[in-house]
Amino acid sequence: MRKYYTRPCNFYYGNYARKLVKNNKALTLAGNTNISFDKLEIIQRKKDKTVDSNIYTIKEISSLKGEIKKIINSDLKKITSRRKNICGLKFNNSKIMGVLNVTPDSFSDGGLFFNQIKAYDQAVHMTNNGAAIIDVGGESTRPGSKIVNEENEWKRIKNVIIKIKKKFPKIPLSLDTRKSYVMRKGIECGINIINDVSGLNFDKKSFKIINSNSIPFILHHMQGTPDTMQKNPKYDDAILDIYDFFEKKIDFCLKQKYKREFIIVDPGIGFGKNLHHNLRILSKISILHSLGCPILIGTSRKRFIEHIVTKFDTPDRTGGTLASVLYGLSQGVQLFRVHNVKEINQGMLVFNKILNTN
Repeated sequence: MRKYYTRPCNFYYGNYARKLVKNNKALTLAGNTNISFDKLEIIQRKKDKTVDSNIYTIKEISSLKGEIKKIINSDLKKITSRRKNICGLKFNNSKIMGVLNVTPDSFSDGGLFFNQIKAYDQAVHMTNNGAAIIDVGGESTRPGSKIVNEENEWKRIKNVIIKIKKKFPKIPLSLDTRKSYVMRKGIECGINIINDVSGLNFDKKSFKIINSNSIPFILHHMQGTPDTMQKNPKYDDAILDIYDFFEKKIDFCLKQKYKREFIIVDPGIGFGKNLHHNLRILSKISILHSLGCPILIGTSRKRFIEHIVTKFDTPDRTGGTLASVLYGLSQGVQLFRVHNVKEINQGMLVFNKILNTN
């Protein structure tokens, strides 16, 4: 467990961001020249589990001494370093991952795309409307869901994957699964990225499959399992506990000669988190840049939106989803996993245009 955590903050955008960097008044965020920052929030976790934080300017960091300065300087290298391309995805701007649930029981669209023809048509629709990557899943991991047999899970998605790869050979396909059997089958059919919601905890063979094939993967956080995760989840501090989880898993991967540049981190909004946890994570999401990996968030249609808007809730929760996406975009989040690709893409295009107009 860390003692100090480094969160970049006070962001600038577009031409002004580049001007500040050129004049040595700010630093580039994750190699994205469209975003810079000139302050850091240093969060300290103490032995009695209390958390303290202070804001420092970049110049003030040089006056710090000892352990804290060493940690911050190490974090700054990761915060500012350019994220390398993954499967052709360039992280010089934020991208959309389209959700394709080939399931009868997913929380939002269960059954809508269980038919393989409809699933393929939806993949085409999302790609044509701005999805840079498609995430295909054959098992629901909604709260309370049960495990699907690995062979049945693969049968649901096999033909869909093959057909999408044939139609869009250059579009990266992500496979949403917890099972090494399904991962292996997917990789054989051209899957580019593995998205394991269990954070490699469900199937101990998973990492071996990923590592031996040099396949990038999404390191997702989930407290508990889908059937138990929403039963009174607890954290000392949600964002710091999740940071520690990621750091430990990344260290494990590096020791196995797996490259950091192949890892995308996803804090798992709604996976073993209550409203307070989700808001704490989102409000401090930029702390994850100090892991040195691209960040993905999946807030699309999640229950926390209903908990905030109450009587103004809608079935697809597009407004709430878009609000969370745009906040993440302003914090330099690189990937957003969403259902309503066209609407979210529209919002991101307009928001980006405003941010980058000086």
